[in-house]
Amino acid sequence: MQTRCTSCPRPTRRGLLAGTLAASAGLLLPRGIFAQDATPPPAGDGFKTQTREEFLKEIVEEMGYTEAATPGGSFIDSNVNDIQTMHPLIADDGSSLAAVGLIYEQLVGGDIRTGGPGPTGLADYWEVGDDQRTYTFHLNQNAKWHDGVPVTADDVQFSFDALANPELSSSYMQSFLDSTESWRVIDEHTFEAVAKEPIFTFLYDLVTWIVPKHIWESVPVKDWRTDGGATGQDPTRVIGSGSWKFGEWRQGESITFNRNDDYYGKVPYLDSYVIRIWPDQTAVVNGLLNNEMDAAALEPADVETVKSTEGLVVANYPTRSFSFYMTNMDPEKTPLFQDVEVRQALLHALNRDSIVHDILLDNALVAHGTQPVISYAYAPDRMDVKYTYDVERAKELLAQAGWEDADGDGVVEKDGTPLSFEIIYQSGSPTVDQIIAYYQDAWKAIGAEARPRAMEFSALVEVITGDHNFEMALLGFSWDATFIQDAMFGCTSYEGGFNMVKYCNEEVDKLNAQAKRTFPLEERRELVIQATNLVNNDLPVAVTHFSRANV
Repeated sequence: MQTRCTSCPRPTRRGLLAGTLAASAGLLLPRGIFAQDATPPPAGDGFKTQTREEFLKEIVEEMGYTEAATPGGSFIDSNVNDIQTMHPLIADDGSSLAAVGLIYEQLVGGDIRTGGPGPTGLADYWEVGDDQRTYTFHLNQNAKWHDGVPVTADDVQFSFDALANPELSSSYMQSFLDSTESWRVIDEHTFEAVAKEPIFTFLYDLVTWIVPKHIWESVPVKDWRTDGGATGQDPTRVIGSGSWKFGEWRQGESITFNRNDDYYGKVPYLDSYVIRIWPDQTAVVNGLLNNEMDAAALEPADVETVKSTEGLVVANYPTRSFSFYMTNMDPEKTPLFQDVEVRQALLHALNRDSIVHDILLDNALVAHGTQPVISYAYAPDRMDVKYTYDVERAKELLAQAGWEDADGDGVVEKDGTPLSFEIIYQSGSPTVDQIIAYYQDAWKAIGAEARPRAMEFSALVEVITGDHNFEMALLGFSWDATFIQDAMFGCTSYEGGFNMVKYCNEEVDKLNAQAKRTFPLEERRELVIQATNLVNNDLPVAVTHFSRANV
């Protein structure tokens, strides 16, 4: 059966949002990770990708490969955030996605060299038709679910149908519906998906985990979140096709995965993989120093301590992840941030160089716009507004918008309303606590009062993605490698996406849509820069810095 979705209903977004500034915190994660330049042959020329065998041979030749000297044993990882679900079509926080990614597979895998697409998922290879819209995926014929049932194209169809079902309320539904015209089973191991138009981001929008039809078809989609296969209470229903099998989820303590000896690809050398959940970052570091784990994400203040410990090595590298605070632009939630001058003043009041150097210990880069240094669209000189540290400029902007301290209490007012707001953030990170304290002092200097409230992770997610009833929130996010940022800044992404502040600029939407249709990288780069500049002017969220990971 072929499924069409030209006028599917829009969901109410309730998926996850994540994180904090700490490297160990969960992040809000958009789509998948694919290459920046996905330019296909000229229109009218179809093409076929490398096969899995050809691709892996090339990887080994280029990067090298060493067999494990002694197979077996366990690897103990760590996290301060417990997972939210074991169902991959519901998961969208960093902790849950890391867990389900061990068990489940996607239709299209990735290339570890470029972050681009590669035949390492369930599809051994795929073909793109002459129309540049029709993608035909050929599944690995030896792939099996963990209960021994073969993986077929019917499972892919079932998973795509579920993603399009508004009762699932997936954060990734909107981009999928916007770009996909139809999908259907060709035969047992062949699946077809058709884009509404040729767009270079189409493979991103098809990024969804494939779940077993025979496990989930008897359960209404609306009940998936509470099913034993999602909560982990029924391990016989946590069935994937990946190289690891689900073992046990002891909530608040650990998640255990066991090697899948029947995996159709390379079987892991380890017997098990364990993610231990710790109460806070201090406990993580103590556990690492006491040899209670094999790996951990570190906060900047802990790097030197770990480096100086014999037997421990710290890897430091740039990422697409960033920290930001967002101001709610829905006037029904708060009137405080309707003036762009207020939003701009708050960022001008921050000495972000000092934050990066003194608090983050140079384990981050000050952001100049929303694009990271590693983006093809990074162009700080093209940004109309440069948010340098300038307290006087911040005060001028507030005055221009009609905010003044009429009663002399140190807080500016407008129409009788003081510029006093609550900022919510995830608890458990000393680094975040320091940054919040700095924000309070910096904003107090320009007449703005920030009232911080630390929240447990799941409660924070509920507030931000549920009724959006907040004034300001401090979070983390990670761009995908298209660097087209409609997931956060698209008008339609408020319901069914990651736009939590109800920001809408139709010109930004037009530029992003055009960028998706533009295959040549240099032409696309210009469009993305223009969209980025408009967002930087409007400043619905303030990207403060991009993180460097310490692991």
